Amino acid sequence: MVAIIDDLLTEAELKMEGAIEHVASEFSTVRTGRANPQLLQRIQVEYYGTPTPLQQLASIAVPEPRLLVVHPFDQSSLGNIEKAIQSADLGLNPTNDGNVVRIAFPTLTEERRKDLIRVVRNMAEEGRVSVRNIRRHAKSEMENLHGEISDDDIRRGEDELQKLTDRFTDRIDGLLQNKEEELTEV
Repeated sequence: MVAIIDDLLTEAELKMEGAIEHVASEFSTVRTGRANPQLLQRIQVEYYGTPTPLQQLASIAVPEPRLLVVHPFDQSSLGNIEKAIQSADLGLNPTNDGNVVRIAFPTLTEERRKDLIRVVRNMAEEGRVSVRNIRRHAKSEMENLHGEISDDDIRRGEDELQKLTDRFTDRIDGLLQNKEEELTEV
């Protein structure tokens, strides 16, 4: 195949890989019945007037499958960490014992599981749309090459692009299936 088309396919593949990584990171923030430190990944804590990522202020441990323990490096930030977790709208209720913040994960109700499955399906669909947008952009760039390279080369490039798109949408479907199984497991 022509080098220009190879470059377009490589660029599209890298962007699609980024879309997959984004979907996987979004999935990791959805709470299952188990404690997962990644759930607290996006939490910003007010620390001396500055929003600071929780990971920079504390270590997070998983001593039991349904318990997270947050050990602040600075004990004066304990109250702010607790407030940040409560206000993060994760459905978690942290408790502060003066030294650490404990977060117990209650078992999910059937209704909450269905809601979370709906949420992850929407995340997966956004990922698929992102992959298709990358395909559409790459395909239009290939079509703009008419005259510079042969129509057969463009058609071959478009076929490869479609195979690439199918492969990445299948990976998103696989991630979704794994997450749904995780959410329905009791």
